[in-house]
Amino acid sequence: MTLEVIGAGFGRTGTWSTFAALNRLGFPSYHMQEVIINKANKGHLDFWRKVANSPPGAQQDWNRVFANYRATVDNPGCCVWRELMVAYPEAKVLLTLHPRGAEAWYDSTIDTIYFTENVWQFKVLEWLTPFGRKFGDMSRKLVWGRTLKGVMNDRDKAVARYNAYIDEVKAAVPPEKLLVFKVSDGWAPLCNFLGVALPNEPFPNLNDRASIKKIIRNMMIGSYVVLAGVALAVALAIGGLWWWLG
Repeated sequence: MTLEVIGAGFGRTGTWSTFAALNRLGFPSYHMQEVIINKANKGHLDFWRKVANSPPGAQQDWNRVFANYRATVDNPGCCVWRELMVAYPEAKVLLTLHPRGAEAWYDSTIDTIYFTENVWQFKVLEWLTPFGRKFGDMSRKLVWGRTLKGVMNDRDKAVARYNAYIDEVKAAVPPEKLLVFKVSDGWAPLCNFLGVALPNEPFPNLNDRASIKKIIRNMMIGSYVVLAGVALAVALAIGGLWWWLG
């Protein structure tokens, strides 16, 4: 199996619904959830952290993570779309856009996947757990730093970056190999682009915001558990010290 579709669209541009649609069309797809949820992909987070700490444009052993997939959408794959075009020259490029535009994309991103930067509970996990350190480092350097240029704390600059990025992709990809796509467009443009039949069912409309919020809540609960464990350990250490001194 080889990568045939390179998703260049940012996270929060309908990528979860597109992920489901591609799977339905017979294109097993890679998405951030494959990195952090799929237990079969142990070691993928380490791979992407290495990518994040490598120079932009550096080639990697991409088959290590994409061997079982025909498509990739969302982060972290969208952050290396240029590198993937070199590694998979026959692949087509799918640029997903938020159906309601750049401003809506920004609001959605800040409310969900930017939690690695603006939620203190994740900082606890980053400080005290290997997963937190790896995921935080990868996200900060590859997604928020390299791809989004460190502008997410400034709404106007982030919206400008979103629009400039669209122009960058359009300028770099031959028109016959590029589909600029919104999930509100439905099945037809995607199926025509991939050369497959239209399914006789509605296009997926996944409530990915609710799913991401659930993941964030679970991480927050994990941070409280970690904090409680640290507090207990400190209390026991202090109690033991007092006992020894007494």
